[in-house]
Amino acid sequence: MNNQVLQMNRDQAEKLAELGYHLHQFRQKQRLTLEEVAAKTMIPRRVLTAIETGDLDQLPEPVYIQGFLRRYADAIGIDGFEFASAFPTHTPVRSPNPLWSSGFQAQLRPLHLYLLYMALVIGAVSGLSYILNRSTSPQMVGLVDTAQPPLPTSSSSTSVKSTVNPSEPLPASPQKAIRVGMSLTAQSWIRVEVDGKPEFEGVLPEGTQRIWTADKEVNLRAGNAGGVMVSFNDGQPKPLGAPGTVEEVSFSKEQTADTATVSDGSNSLTASRSRNF
Repeated sequence: MNNQVLQMNRDQAEKLAELGYHLHQFRQKQRLTLEEVAAKTMIPRRVLTAIETGDLDQLPEPVYIQGFLRRYADAIGIDGFEFASAFPTHTPVRSPNPLWSSGFQAQLRPLHLYLLYMALVIGAVSGLSYILNRSTSPQMVGLVDTAQPPLPTSSSSTSVKSTVNPSEPLPASPQKAIRVGMSLTAQSWIRVEVDGKPEFEGVLPEGTQRIWTADKEVNLRAGNAGGVMVSFNDGQPKPLGAPGTVEEVSFSKEQTADTATVSDGSNSLTASRSRNF
């Protein structure tokens, strides 16, 4: 029995180190910090660090670790359910208690046990995450979860996600001074501010189409500028920049449909250069 437990712990440590390395590499490719991931997943930064470094001793029970892996992967654009299922959570158990009645055993079929197990895991992960975050000051409050774009309100601009084929015209949006259309030809991390307020932040897949409208200004930042096609006030769509580069563009009410202010991700906004749109 002891040998089985030791072997299971060894397998879990090796698999955690492998999965944590992949999460670390993909997060850096998306140019995301641990603080940004912590704000999106509500998982403390120290727990995320332990996952990336494969430090099993600093983490809770395996079922909680699997839940953290799923939420981390979802936050950076990976299929969290499939990714987390690679982490083993089962431990050797003793033979069933012979005092149980045969009638109760007959009722607990494999499907029932699986559903009960999943309910317990989900409840336990949610409870532990809440307790951990009670002792950790939240950072970057207000960032929008990548899987839940903000709902439009009467006091802010509307972010519309297109559900039509890319070859069809984009849906109409409210008539405002600024209209910015975006179409992704490759996956990219995107951050959008409308009239000085955060509107969206997260990883969008290839084929996504969005429109943002504003009264005064739209600020757009992309982690893979070459995969982001942008149009200003229904102008000709053009790439935001070179593939793999970070670019930031500001569309303001004072600009014409032919110009927009662009800046490298490595420079401040005050060192911006012009680009036609």
